[in-house]
Amino acid sequence: MISCRSGAAHALRGATLALALAGALVAPPLRAREMTDASNAAAVKKPNVVILATGGTIAGAGADAANSATYTAAKVPVDKLIAAVPQVSTIANVRGEQVFQIASESFTDAQLVQLGKRVSALLKQDDVDGVVITHGTDTLEETSFFLDLVVKSDKPIVVVGSMRPGTAISADGALNLLDAVTVAASKEAIGKGVTVTMNDTIQSGRDVNKRTNVVPSAFYSQWGPLGMVIEGKTYFVRSLAKRHNSSSEFDIDTIDSLPLVGIVYGSGNMIPGVYDAEVQAGAKAIVNAGTGNGSVAGYLVDKLKDIRSKGTIVIRSSRVPDGLVLRNAEQPDDKYDWVVAHDLNPAKAKILAAVALTKTQDTKELQRIFWEY
Repeated sequence: MISCRSGAAHALRGATLALALAGALVAPPLRAREMTDASNAAAVKKPNVVILATGGTIAGAGADAANSATYTAAKVPVDKLIAAVPQVSTIANVRGEQVFQIASESFTDAQLVQLGKRVSALLKQDDVDGVVITHGTDTLEETSFFLDLVVKSDKPIVVVGSMRPGTAISADGALNLLDAVTVAASKEAIGKGVTVTMNDTIQSGRDVNKRTNVVPSAFYSQWGPLGMVIEGKTYFVRSLAKRHNSSSEFDIDTIDSLPLVGIVYGSGNMIPGVYDAEVQAGAKAIVNAGTGNGSVAGYLVDKLKDIRSKGTIVIRSSRVPDGLVLRNAEQPDDKYDWVVAHDLNPAKAKILAAVALTKTQDTKELQRIFWEY
């Protein structure tokens, strides 16, 4: 016979076990709850993005909402740019710095170096996950390529501008800025090189060129975009094949100034004295923006050979937007000791030449650099 006391004990143990089993069904084990809490915390944590403002149309203002092409650039400070797009705070923890407040056609080499050093310093910080640079569109492609060459970090660097001021009815700057922060905060953008995010597309800063001056779809690459931004999500479809950022042999931390590189634009009836003026101004290299396949007029060949023989580097590029300048096809580049710019337009060839000349003046090394970057 079982005593009443013994029966009560069995009943109590049974009730306790039942409660424990019921609790296990309702609440996950402690370890599982800890993992869930950590996962939720990680989901809530947002990337840290710094916006470096330099001016340009994206910071411009016009006298009338109907003015999309007549306005004053570089008027709106970075804090107001950010405040005008409150949605960025849902994507990242954003803070801004006003580096310059100029139209981009006024950029100098000294300002390129200053900007590059600031970007490099920020990306060395553990609490910075990406950088956005607001920039005027006139020289945006040059700054983008420069940063692609000299900032040794795989963290996202996004350059963004707008074709219309914020005061225009059809202003494109707010969405461009939102998309730029989206890309800078995206893990998919890590290692992709400097990007230009405008008009819903993600372009390579190395490849992209400004093709028109009046519509939002101004930036284009002959090799196509890297991807798109659609409703707050990045979609990458290709990667940059050329050396960039952490794979680059150049480092902005060791560059304090850039040698002068000139551009002479090719056309009919060229003036040979223009080349002499570039040399006299101190140009260490001259980019010949030739016609067609980087063509050099017959009456200019001796002038360029003479310039090269006296120490100035000659680089054949083309004024044609797309295609490649082929070595030894239009001119005997090996014989004349000239360099070809490959697929880089004259402005980008100038940037790469200036950066490369901080390391070497050997034309074989310079040609290698133009093949690899």
